[in-house]
Amino acid sequence: MAGRTARLVLLAGAAALASGSQGDREPVYRDCVLRCEERNCSGGALKHFRSRQPIYMSLAGWTCRDDCKYECMWVTVGLYLQEGHKVPQFHGKWPFSRFLCFQEPASAVASFLNGLASLVMLCRYRTSVPASSPMYPTCVAFAWLPGR
Repeated sequence: MAGRTARLVLLAGAAALASGSQGDREPVYRDCVLRCEERNCSGGALKHFRSRQPIYMSLAGWTCRDDCKYECMWVTVGLYLQEGHKVPQFHGKWPFSRFLCFQEPASAVASFLNGLASLVMLCRYRTSVPASSPMYPTCVAFAWLPGR
């Protein structure tokens, strides 16, 4: 029982230390996101946002809140640079400019190529290994799992 209590205390302490990235904790960023969401993400303003949002952005799942976070991230980065500070991370990532619907285009291309390589290898595996092999279903199932 004492061991279990000690583990719970350690887990609670670790959770308290995990408070996000420096940019996420910045009051300027948080206030900017709140103001942006209040101004743009409800009622008629949300309809206006959706009407001017490019179709590829909505298909990619970018929401009004995501757009506010993106815009406020750059406002905060600008203030940091103006004051001579290093650029902070936001949501555990360094800020990247958005290209079409991709905020990290190099990462998106790398992920696409990784998926393509996995598909090619799955096709080769299925043509060269008999389906009666003991691990065949396991390997095929593993190939279809995202984010291995």
